[in-house]
Amino acid sequence: QVQLVESGGGLVQPGESLRLSCAASGSIFTFGAMGWYRQAPGKQRELVTTITSGGSTNYADSVKGRFTISRDNAKNTVYLQMNSLKPEDTAVYYCNAEEVRPFGWANRNYWGQGTQVTVSS
Repeated sequence: QVQLVESGGGLVQPGESLRLSCAASGSIFTFGAMGWYRQAPGKQRELVTTITSGGSTNYADSVKGRFTISRDNAKNTVYLQMNSLKPEDTAVYYCNAEEVRPFGWANRNYWGQGTQVTVSS
């Protein structure tokens, strides 16, 4: 059973930084794309950023230039460095990962349990 566990959330003031981590445990073949999503109260979950196994990245316009995604394939871990945080970044942040499986088996998609990020003065 593969589990994704996020950490690093918390309460910060506007302009400050946070670094989120998401570590996978369990028996894993290999991960393809990994990413971060967020869901603010009363809103739908939205894509924040993704990174491929080769390191190509994609960011939502609202976080470009402030957030940076990275991954450590050896540790099956993905990170999100968040700088210049704004109150509108307040949300529960979820880690997502696609497991690429061999032999023609269907790939599997996993979600973490979420970590709260609150930006407030």
